[in-house]
Amino acid sequence: MADTARQSEAILAAARASLADQRAGGRRMGKAIGTRSAALRRRHTIGKIKRITAALLTILIAAFAAGLVLDGIGFTGLMLTGAALVASLLLLARYPRLSAPQPASLTKGPVAHMVGTTQLWLESQRPALPPPAQTLVGQIGHQLDLLALQLDGLDDTAPAAGDVRRLIGEYLPLVVNAYAAIPVPLRQQSQDEQAKLEQTPHHAHC
Repeated sequence: MADTARQSEAILAAARASLADQRAGGRRMGKAIGTRSAALRRRHTIGKIKRITAALLTILIAAFAAGLVLDGIGFTGLMLTGAALVASLLLLARYPRLSAPQPASLTKGPVAHMVGTTQLWLESQRPALPPPAQTLVGQIGHQLDLLALQLDGLDDTAPAAGDVRRLIGEYLPLVVNAYAAIPVPLRQQSQDEQAKLEQTPHHAHC
C-alpha cells in the first residue's frame, strides 16, 4: 500500500509540474506575445493532454484485462502498472515539445495562419535580444494581432497578402537578426548609459 501511495503521489506531482510548465508557455519560449500564438500554445497543450489521457487509460485497461485473464496481476503487476503510468506521463508531458518555427517556414500556409507562427518565432528569439528589443518584440506581437484581424478572410492571392509575406518573411527576420548581432559588451554599455540618463536630474538637461 505504501508503494502504491508513493506511485500515486509521483503521478500527481508529475501532472502538476507538466500543467504548470504548459501554463507558463513551455520551457523553450517565454510568455506569449499575442493571442494567435497563445491559441497555438493552447492547441498544443490540449493535444498533449489528450495523448496523456489516452495512454494512461490504455495502460489501466490493459492491466485490468490482464487481471481478469490471469485472475489478478499481483504485487509485481501493480508495480509494473504504476511504473508504466509514471513513465508514460513523464514522457508524454515532456514530448513532443512546442518547437519554434524556422524563419523559412514563416511565409508558408494561409496568410491568417502566419501571424501565430510568426509570434511563436519572435517569442523564441526574444531571450537572445537586448532588453530594449525584447520590449519591442512584445509591441510587435500586439501589432501582429491587429494585423491578423485585417487578414481574416483575405484572399491569399491578393496583393496585400504578398506584402504581408514579405513583411513577415524578409523584414522581421532582418530586424531581429540585427538586434541579436549586437555584441554583449555594447548591450551592457547601452544599458549603463540609459541608467545614467535616468538618474540624471531633470535640471541638468535644461
